[in-house]
Amino acid sequence: LPLAAQGEVIGVLTIDSMHAIDAHERRLAAALSEQLALSLANMRLQETLRVQSIRDPLTGLFNRRYLEVSMERELLRAARRELSLAVLMLDLDHFKRFNDSNGHDAGDALLAQFAEVLKRSTRNEDIVSRYGGEEFTVVLLEADEESIRQRAEAIRLATSEMSVAHRGKQLEHVTVSIGYALFPRDGQKADELLRRADVALYASRSEEHTSELQSHHD
Repeated sequence: LPLAAQGEVIGVLTIDSMHAIDAHERRLAAALSEQLALSLANMRLQETLRVQSIRDPLTGLFNRRYLEVSMERELLRAARRELSLAVLMLDLDHFKRFNDSNGHDAGDALLAQFAEVLKRSTRNEDIVSRYGGEEFTVVLLEADEESIRQRAEAIRLATSEMSVAHRGKQLEHVTVSIGYALFPRDGQKADELLRRADVALYASRSEEHTSELQSHHD
């Protein structure tokens, strides 16, 4: 029996019996398949809504709301265990100009591909999120100064080598600016660390807007 809900078949219910199934049993099986299909559809809808509440739809990264909640939890854990934690703020250079030259669809393609770079350049336990627009945040757990710089350099290099194709056209390469703040050195609270990492991000841009890494402490 097909498990159909909202005009879509989402599975099949198979009944194996040692005897021939009569009309009454068929009606029961049909009623069971209908209820099962509705339950599965509701579960899938709930999961979709849960994902949408914490994920950015374009990039698949965590959204700002999830970042802020998670940071509070991780900061408590880091303080309790006397561990360090780093907050990286990343911004794609000249994104507005890229959008104006190539169109918003190309800009979306660039953001999605940059998100893939961030996923490949971080660990599963790190928190990677889209902070807003072309600005992204990476929370590195149990990170020291050297590992922060190595991770940031890997992201910077991978971004500069990133190749974005859109509608059969190879688009220009882009660069990224990165700033960071370190817990507990640069702050104790999430909003303080985010603000200081953001200040460091804009301090990292030279007059030529070349990509580099800057810490709040520096």
